[in-house]
Amino acid sequence: MSEGKITTSHLARTALVYVRQSSLSQVEHNRESTARQYDLVTRATGLGWPSAAVRVIDNDLGVSGASVAGRSGFAELVAQVGLGQVGVVVALEVSRLARNNSDWYKLLDLAGMTDTLIADADGLYHPALFNDRLLLGMKGTMSEAELHILRARLDGGIRNKAARGELRRGLPVGLIWADEADGGICFHPDEAVTGVLAAIFERFATAGSVRATWLWLREQGLKFPLQPTAYLQGSDIVWVEPTYHAVHNVLTHPGYAGAYTFGRSRQQRYVGDDGTLHTRRKRLPRNEWEVLIEDHHPGFIAWETYLSNQARIGKNIRPMAHEPGTGAVREGCALLQGLATCGTCGRKLAVYYDGPHKATPGYYCTGTGQLVDGRGTRHMHVGGAAIDAAVAQAFMAALAPAAVQACVLAAETLEHGHDTALDQWRRQVEVARYQAAKAERRYLAVDPDNRLVARGLETDWEQTLAELAAAETDLARHESVRPKTLTNAERAAITGLGENLDAVWNAPTTTDKDRKQLLHILLDEVNITIERDQAGGKGRLVLRWKGGATTDLDVAIKRSPPKIRTDEDTVELVRRLAVHYPDATIAGILNRQGRRSARGLTFTGGRVQGLRHHWQIPCHQPTDHDQQPGGELLTVADAAKELGLATSTLHRWLTVGFIAGEQVTPGAPWQIRLTEEVHNLFVDTAPVGWLATLEATLAYGVSRQTLMQRVKRGELQAIHVRTGRRKGLRFQPPVPQTGLFEPLQSAQGAV
Repeated sequence: MSEGKITTSHLARTALVYVRQSSLSQVEHNRESTARQYDLVTRATGLGWPSAAVRVIDNDLGVSGASVAGRSGFAELVAQVGLGQVGVVVALEVSRLARNNSDWYKLLDLAGMTDTLIADADGLYHPALFNDRLLLGMKGTMSEAELHILRARLDGGIRNKAARGELRRGLPVGLIWADEADGGICFHPDEAVTGVLAAIFERFATAGSVRATWLWLREQGLKFPLQPTAYLQGSDIVWVEPTYHAVHNVLTHPGYAGAYTFGRSRQQRYVGDDGTLHTRRKRLPRNEWEVLIEDHHPGFIAWETYLSNQARIGKNIRPMAHEPGTGAVREGCALLQGLATCGTCGRKLAVYYDGPHKATPGYYCTGTGQLVDGRGTRHMHVGGAAIDAAVAQAFMAALAPAAVQACVLAAETLEHGHDTALDQWRRQVEVARYQAAKAERRYLAVDPDNRLVARGLETDWEQTLAELAAAETDLARHESVRPKTLTNAERAAITGLGENLDAVWNAPTTTDKDRKQLLHILLDEVNITIERDQAGGKGRLVLRWKGGATTDLDVAIKRSPPKIRTDEDTVELVRRLAVHYPDATIAGILNRQGRRSARGLTFTGGRVQGLRHHWQIPCHQPTDHDQQPGGELLTVADAAKELGLATSTLHRWLTVGFIAGEQVTPGAPWQIRLTEEVHNLFVDTAPVGWLATLEATLAYGVSRQTLMQRVKRGELQAIHVRTGRRKGLRFQPPVPQTGLFEPLQSAQGAV
């Protein structure tokens, strides 16, 4: 019965055998299923197709059938079915072709229209027949439902196990799963690995930014442990140069804080520019994580410390809209960067630098202000020198009781930072010594007569010995520059220095970045409100300290004198005019345009000269007329002499558009470029048949103004006759037109 559906038309076309496995793991391990699919070639030949007409499509091995995306083999199959080149499509089961109804029914529609059969292990079907299509539709629905059920079972088991914190997933470097079946997460057994990770967290607590921590690692020459393969089984550690991304991942991964997490990202689908379906991973905020188990395993830091670090890193981002003061402290001299807020709208204040060397700080608010002369102004724009000095003085007054202890603690912190780096260097020396001893044992264990192997092991031993020597040299160098432990005399000197905090604050070795970091330790915000009058102004500062205390300060603000400056467009115009005209002519052009100097005065030749000198604009150099590729550029008077006309006549033809002129700017003298085409417009004798103005108006049936507009647009040719009694314009006569019935009459006359 099935074979009765096969016709000679089907056998004349190709038989396609579609082979697919859902993953590369199935291709490797489920080889029996793959072999069964390749054996479908026998099924096609058994249905009557010759072996030469049977083709196997196996491009989709290892690709899921849940979507058509990435399945080049299925796309090729659908294309050939749509072109009517396929007699039958053979697959082991329907699910091999498509796991979703959208792709499945597209194939069925095309197969039904092109008279293509579909065969599987159960039978032979014709999609154009109702019963066969109904059966194929049910199989496609069951295939899609089967995929959904399998996924739901697997996903449910994974999520249930993850909710208990028992799902073994990849761990960041420094954390491993215990060997026991029910074992949890523990530290990496290599002390060198855990040592550098602990140093990263300790340094971040002092530096306050990911970049500063990364630069400290590079400055100390410390290596970063990298685990190149899967985290589950563990692998050999590779030591590489630290990167910013690696340090950022260590400081932001919750696993280092002893937390077990699941579902920190979500897969999203989107349609690309080429119309294909793509997927991407989107990181979710902490409150949307599916599983978060605190204190799940030992961590390098506490969970509270992790949250504090994330908040600190979040503030170190680049300035964002309406938050110009955000970001880590930088090297600029504006001490209140990141602390100053607007007393009017509450926004963070942005920083600017003024002065000849851009070394005078100032603050301004990015909020909307008011319109003055059609331009928006800031409702706060104030210099920061006096404000910074007042805040620094209040800060040192508040710090004075603890200044001595702070100085001693700073020295001890410096010692501890070097000790942390030295401990890691000692661990790296131990690692290098172990590798050298291991290479030595391998070399001594080999048969001396086997020189091929012995030479390779000898080279490895020599390389490890060289690495050991380099590590010991680096350790000795770092030990030599370690700060010495403070003696009693040095502690007494530091105590005396702490009593004079002003000297420490203003010392050349204290950078602006150090001062800003100190301010950020004690201050949460400095709210600034400016009150201005004619004489100057006053700034009201509210200092909010850590813990909630506030301090009010009043600072005198000087009013800066207004800057006197010529408009930039006027300066640019003078720059262009100076190439063509002297200062007196430029002054006339500027006055005709209604422009004024910076003090509101009209321009003179001397004022134009002073403006040129200030902006270093070269003066006009009078020369003979330069011959340019487009023709000689002359004034109207010079062009009239060259053409043998009166100056008034040439001005009139410029006005009506008979000839084209050029102006550097409105109000500047007209100039005419004498090209060969312009010379040809002025002749001594008119061509035969050309009409005067009155005759041309009668011939064309239009006014004189319309004639000149046509000449200007290039629709009508005209010339100027310079000599004779009838001097003036001559127009080209109209072309005579043949009547509608003249050809017919002439033809009848010929008959």
